[in-house]
Amino acid sequence: MLFAPGNQARKVEKALAEVPADAVILDLEDAVPVAAKEETRTHVAAALDLPRRAGVRVYVRANGVETPWLFGDLDSVVRVGLDGILLPKTADAHHVFLVDRYLSHLETARGLVPGGVELMPLIESAVGVTHLPEIRGLACPRVKAVGFGAADYTAEVGAVWTAGEEELLFARTQLVLHSRLAGLEPPVDTVYPHFRDSEGLERTTARSRGLGFQGRMCIHPDQVAPVNRIYSPTADEVAWAEEVLAAFSEAEARSVGAIQVRGQLIDYAFLPRARRILEAAKTQGSTTGG
Repeated sequence: MLFAPGNQARKVEKALAEVPADAVILDLEDAVPVAAKEETRTHVAAALDLPRRAGVRVYVRANGVETPWLFGDLDSVVRVGLDGILLPKTADAHHVFLVDRYLSHLETARGLVPGGVELMPLIESAVGVTHLPEIRGLACPRVKAVGFGAADYTAEVGAVWTAGEEELLFARTQLVLHSRLAGLEPPVDTVYPHFRDSEGLERTTARSRGLGFQGRMCIHPDQVAPVNRIYSPTADEVAWAEEVLAAFSEAEARSVGAIQVRGQLIDYAFLPRARRILEAAKTQGSTTGG
C-alpha cells in the first residue's frame, strides 16, 4: 500500500497510474499541513476520478476521531472511486463504530453500495494495542484488516525505533494474534521510514512476513517492488507446498498421517501453511496478470 500526499498532485497521479502497488493511500493526515487540510480534501476527491492501473485499490487516510477534520474528510471523499478509509490512531471499538455508522449514512445518502467502503483501523498507541480484543470483538463487516503505525506508537510509549525493532515485537504479535482470533485478514505492517535504506527495508519486511503480516505500507515508489517480492511466495515455497499437499493426499489414501518431504517430517499441522502459500501465489498471479 503506497502513500501519496493528497496535496501533491504529481505524486498522486504517479502513484495511481504508474507504480505497481496493490493499493494507493491518498493522505489527508500526517503528510498534509494543518493549514492545507481543508483545501486538500477537494484535490483528493478529484483524484478519485483520475486514471489508475487496473486492479489498484484506492484508500484515503482521513484525520483521526479526536481531530476537528474527520467528518469533513469523510463528507468530501466518500463517493464513487473510493475503496476504503484508513482510520489513524484508532484507540477503541467506539472509534470504529462511530466511523462505520457515518460511512453507512453517507453510502445511503449518496446511493452507494451499503458497506462498500472498507474501513482499516490503524493501531498506533498503547491504548490501541491494549484494546485490540475489544476492537476485534466489535469489528464491523467493513473492517477486513487492521494496520500498524510504528512511528506514532514508539513516540507515544517513549520507545526508540531501532534497527533491530525489538521494541515493536509485542505490538506486532498482538496485531497478528487478534486479527486471527477475529477472523480478519492478516494485518498490514507499518511503513519503513528510511526510504533510501534498501537493505533495512528488505530485512524488516522479511521479518514482518515471518511474523504473519500480509503486506506493508510504503512511503516511496522504490519500496513497492521489494515489498511485493518479499511478501509473495517464492518459486521454491510454491514447489514445497505442492509437494506437501500431493504427498499428503497420497499418504491419507494409505491411512498414513505423517510423512517426509525434503527430509522434513510433515503432518496435519503443516497443511494450512501449504494451502496459504498456494492461495497467495494464485492471488499474486491474478493481480499481476501472471
